[in-house]
Amino acid sequence: MEIQTTNYDKTDYMETVNGNKVSRKSILCGIMNIRLHGKTIIKPGVIVRGDLANVNIGRLSSVGENTVIRPSYKKFKGSIAYFPLTIGDHVIIKENTVISAASIGSYVYIGKNCVISKRCILKDCCMIADNTIVPPDTVVPPYTCYSGFPGTYKEELVDSFEHYMKDLTTTTYEHFLPNPVIGGTPSSLVTTPTSSSTFIPTSSPAVTK
Repeated sequence: MEIQTTNYDKTDYMETVNGNKVSRKSILCGIMNIRLHGKTIIKPGVIVRGDLANVNIGRLSSVGENTVIRPSYKKFKGSIAYFPLTIGDHVIIKENTVISAASIGSYVYIGKNCVISKRCILKDCCMIADNTIVPPDTVVPPYTCYSGFPGTYKEELVDSFEHYMKDLTTTTYEHFLPNPVIGGTPSSLVTTPTSSSTFIPTSSPAVTK
């Protein structure tokens, strides 16, 4: 696994004392109800609906561009009740994805252009492939990969998937850095493109992300 450095303009991100890096072009609604547990990356265009219910995102997680995170809900006799949403540690959510799950465990990889529908539960150490729509109330078991429309079981993940996600999320954070300073002025020209593909280990031939 090789992660190349991604450089960003420091003025475009807010960095907290816990090492969270939040894009100024993201929208955090109900910010008092949103908790980032440290070293989490929130990229541009992300919308987090903390105004509906509490949202907790664990350590060393990354939320890709234009992703929407909103708490799950259920209708009761004409009214709507929203439930707190917890996302675990070492989670990667790629761009253009919609999250309305009841909960997402730790060491989870969610690909781009996905929909995780309301009240879904994603257990620890699971993977959702690109362009997957997971139907409401689905429970994704540990060490499984789901894909398709609707999202269904595709294959089993290797036992080392937890360690893989730890390495991937830690390395992703360590290589997400401000533009280098040249002559006292940050240079937006000195950048290294991100890797175009990430290989996810499975028990069968690797799924290319």
